[in-house]
Amino acid sequence: MTDLSPSLSVLPNDLRVVHGRYGPKGLASVSVHYGVGFRSEPEGRSGFAHLFEHLMFQGSTSIAPSQHFSTIQGSGGTANASTRQDYTEYYQSAPESALERMLFLESDRMAAPKFVEQNLGTQLAVVKEEVRRNVLDRPFGGFPWTELPGTMYRKFANAHNGYGVFEDLERATVEDCAAFFDAYYTPSNAVLTVVADLPEEHVTRLVTRHFGALPARPAAAAPALPEPPPGSTRLRRVADARTTAHATALGFRLPSFRTDPLGYAAHVVLAGLLTGDSPGGLAEAAGAHRLPVASVKVQCGFFAPFDALDPDSLVVTLHHDGQDPRRLAAFVQRELASLATDGPRPDRLARAVRLLRLGWTRRHAEPLRQARALGAFTLLHGRPDLVAEVPALLARVDHAEAATAAGRLVCQDPAALTVGPLPQGDPA
Repeated sequence: MTDLSPSLSVLPNDLRVVHGRYGPKGLASVSVHYGVGFRSEPEGRSGFAHLFEHLMFQGSTSIAPSQHFSTIQGSGGTANASTRQDYTEYYQSAPESALERMLFLESDRMAAPKFVEQNLGTQLAVVKEEVRRNVLDRPFGGFPWTELPGTMYRKFANAHNGYGVFEDLERATVEDCAAFFDAYYTPSNAVLTVVADLPEEHVTRLVTRHFGALPARPAAAAPALPEPPPGSTRLRRVADARTTAHATALGFRLPSFRTDPLGYAAHVVLAGLLTGDSPGGLAEAAGAHRLPVASVKVQCGFFAPFDALDPDSLVVTLHHDGQDPRRLAAFVQRELASLATDGPRPDRLARAVRLLRLGWTRRHAEPLRQARALGAFTLLHGRPDLVAEVPALLARVDHAEAATAAGRLVCQDPAALTVGPLPQGDPA
C-alpha cells in the first residue's frame, strides 16, 4: 500500500488534526470524527446520535439549513455523514480550491449549530422514513446489526438498536439537542482530517485560521462498555411477515484490537477463510455435510473490521431453509474446531490474506476513504498511521495464529438470532 505518511498534531483547544499528504493533485478531502455514536446514547434516547447527525446539517447563525450540501456540491464536490457504534463522521471531497470552504463549514458546524423546533420535527420525520425504508418495510431489514447486539450483550450501550425506537426519538427536544452538542461536539472529542497533496504549512495555516479560535471544552465521559461474555448460548427468534426465507446470525466476541492487534487481525483473516464461496469456507463445508445453506457471510465488526472499540463482534450470517439455529451453531463450531486443530491449508490461508490485503489497499487508494479511515483510526485506536500498517499486520497472520483464532471462538457460546416467516396460522 502506498505510504499515507500522515502527520498528527493537536491544537491548543485539544482538537486533533491529521494531514494525509497522499492524493491526486487538485483534490482535497476533509473529515471530522466525533467520539459519539450509538453506544453513547443513554437509555430512553436510542437513535439520538443518528438523529443528531441529521440535525448537524440544519445550519447555524451563518449557514442556512442544507447549505452545507449545496455549497460543497456547487464547488464540484460531494458531502455526507454516518453514525457508527463509537463515532459520528462528517466528510466531503472537492477540488483543492474549495479546501478553505470545507474547513469553514466544518468549523462553523463545530462552533455554532442552530437547533429549532421546525428543523427537529423535519429531521425526525426524515429519520423515521429512513428507518421504515431500511428496516421496517424491507425483508431482513437491518439484519443483523439492529437486533443481534441485543442478543449478544446485556449493557444498554452495547445491546440496543442504534437506529432507535420511534417512541424514544419522538421524545427528543431542542433542549436535548443543545445538551448533546455541549456534551460531545467539543474540539477535545474530535479529529479533523485533511487529505490533500499540499504543503504541511499551508494546511496548518488554514486549519488554525478556522479552528484555532474555537474554545476548549471538556467532553462527556465515555460510556463504560466492557462486560463479561455470556455463560451460555443465547437464542432469539424474530418473526418477519415480509419474507418466506430464513436467516441466522451467530455472534462471537473479538479480542481487543488495541491490546491484541495481531489476535484481532487473525480473526479478520479467519473471517476471510470462512466467508462466501471461499475454498474451504463454511458454504463448501455445508454442502459437503448436505446442510441446506444458501449463503454464508463472515465479518469482523457489524459494519467493518477495525471500526469499533472493545467489545467488538465477529458475525456469521447464514441464509437457509429453516434449520434449527442450534444445529447451525453446532455446525459452525465443528468447522472452527477443525481449524483450531489442523489450521488452514497453506494455499487457502495465503489466498485469504492476499485478497484481504488487496481489498484494503484498493479501498484506501481513494482520498476520501483515506480521510475517513485516518480519522476513525485516530479516534478509536490513537494512531492514524495504523491504516497503512493493516496490510502488513494481516500478512503476519500465519498458520498458528489462524488456528489460535479459531480456537478462541470454539471456546465461546455464540449468540444466535434467527429471522424467518411468521409461523403458519399467525396473523401478519
